[in-house]
Amino acid sequence: MRLTIVGSGDAFGSGGRFNTCFRIETGEKTVFLDFGASSPVALKSHGIDANRADAIILSHLHGDHFGGLPFLLLDAQFLSRRDRRLVIAGPPGTRERVAALVEVFFPRAGGTKWRFPWQVIEIPSRGTSELLGLKITTTEVIHASGAPSTAVRISDGRRVLAYSGDTEWTDALIPIADGADLFIIECYEHARLVSGHITWKVLRTKLPDLRARRIMITHMNPSMLKKTKEAKDLGVLIAEDGLVMDI
Repeated sequence: MRLTIVGSGDAFGSGGRFNTCFRIETGEKTVFLDFGASSPVALKSHGIDANRADAIILSHLHGDHFGGLPFLLLDAQFLSRRDRRLVIAGPPGTRERVAALVEVFFPRAGGTKWRFPWQVIEIPSRGTSELLGLKITTTEVIHASGAPSTAVRISDGRRVLAYSGDTEWTDALIPIADGADLFIIECYEHARLVSGHITWKVLRTKLPDLRARRIMITHMNPSMLKKTKEAKDLGVLIAEDGLVMDI
């Protein structure tokens, strides 16, 4: 399993980082985990072909995590002329929200005669399902987004990548991280408590509970970006746009 960090930023592009988007390559499959509004630009900046994606998995339905989808679909239709099937998978509510998103950004696009097959499927906010031969485990976390927000665990049978999504601290993250080869966890703020997001002051006390082989922090605001050395000193990895690593 290989991870490429297409974007590791917060909703505001702090530090010049792109919105959240992770590319996961395993076997012959390529999956994106989240696809924020700036992701189409980030992919082209990194020289990554979006048409190689077999599926996009969404942790939750905020613009910095799924807002790039209309641009991806229209690019595939009119510019890159995709012909491969694409699956978009997300928590309950995803089908309606994606349809509304496409229609708001590109009115009447919903009636397009698509040159490639694509579908939106909804996966449980709690439980385990299968997508393209991958085992997907989700649990609901604490982050208001108009639909369930989830942490996601992806296994290809050999390696496990786990991801917190956006959330304030919840013990629901402990089993998601347990035994993962890499756990990517948001760490938005350094010290101030922020509703719906994790603060480093809290996370550092919880690190012993997260029994993943490696832990990486992402989705940082300016206060946390200035203090990443504190995390590095504790052995925590720092997400960076363009970083490629084998899991």
